[in-house]
Amino acid sequence: MAHAHHGPGHHHGHEHHHGHSHGHHHHAAPVRWDGAFAIGITLNLGYVIAEASAGLWTGSVALLADAGHNLSDVLGLAVAWAGAVLARTPPSKRFTYGLKGSTILAALANAVLLLVALGVIAIEAAQRLTEPASVPGLTVSAVAAVGILINGITAWLFARGRKGDVNIRGAYLHMLADAAVSAGVVLAGLGIWLTGLGWIDPVVSLLIAALIFWQTWALLRETVEMSLAAVPRAIDYDRVSDALASLPGVAHVHDLHIWPMSTTEPVLTAHLLMPQGHPGDGFLRQVQHMLHHDFGIGHATLQVETGRENCVLEPADAV
Repeated sequence: MAHAHHGPGHHHGHEHHHGHSHGHHHHAAPVRWDGAFAIGITLNLGYVIAEASAGLWTGSVALLADAGHNLSDVLGLAVAWAGAVLARTPPSKRFTYGLKGSTILAALANAVLLLVALGVIAIEAAQRLTEPASVPGLTVSAVAAVGILINGITAWLFARGRKGDVNIRGAYLHMLADAAVSAGVVLAGLGIWLTGLGWIDPVVSLLIAALIFWQTWALLRETVEMSLAAVPRAIDYDRVSDALASLPGVAHVHDLHIWPMSTTEPVLTAHLLMPQGHPGDGFLRQVQHMLHHDFGIGHATLQVETGRENCVLEPADAV
């Protein structure tokens, strides 16, 4: 994959389209996720209806909270899917990168959705703590056990992509969190059945909410960073800077910017000060290849400066 764009025939005018050799791997990826999204949404929607009915019938807040949370999952999956589909929109004169950034917005929306769902669960559970309801424990456990299965299957569908794509990780975390919620509800149901203590139901809801909050907070932080064009976490800014500075003929690197165009595609721009003069297109091709191969940066735009007029460098270089 790294060598995909090493053809000698390219000239510099197309240099920063190299991401498209890199990009094609990603254009293939979302197509594969379509099936996972479709299966996940169908399974979860069916389960939400069944679980909400059971919750209303038994009066279990844990089941209703879980159904509400599962509904936020269906939304979360739909949002992540929409992001992945929009990201395949080809570039236009208005959106010169296409709509790749929609995966970042989708991941951010997913994190916010999770937090809203948590607030609802927590409020509901707090109310039930003051007035515990009588809940048929075994029924609750049985319904929630099905949830572990459904959420587990859906999380598994996305497990492959969770490392490389924050958007897919958002979907994965959402489903995994749900499997945990369902497991907690099963335990609560068994606990109520064995002890007859109604307060177990809301306490378990609160514990689960705390667990999911902890996971969601990390997702929210990372997606907010991406929205603000932060250097992607997988890339070490100093290492990229040093790699560029150590190239033959490069005296100084400045205005180095690395940011995520989507949840999977980083972009780089940099100015290289080369007092001996422009090294030619071959050099630029090698740098592109090095950036793609070593750092996974497919879109790179480099400005070569010989340094007579513009050696007044910005203070930002020290960053």
